[in-house]
Amino acid sequence: MPSQIPRITGQEAVKAFCKHGYVHDRTRGSHYILKHPNRRERLSIPVHGSQIVGIGLLRSQIKAAGLTPEDFSALM
Repeated sequence: MPSQIPRITGQEAVKAFCKHGYVHDRTRGSHYILKHPNRRERLSIPVHGSQIVGIGLLRSQIKAAGLTPEDFSALM
């Protein structure tokens, strides 16, 4: 059975990644750029009001952060 990725807004995703240690680096347009002090990757999360983040985009950002969908759900 595949892992279930939560359907969340961009702001909720930013909060979850911040709990994992990422910090807000800058904003470019409506995208929040997050960086982690110990990781090279930067995450770009679109924050468009109450609009839900696309499942494919969220999955790729979770993978880039070195998390599993279960780990990410636990951060929610």
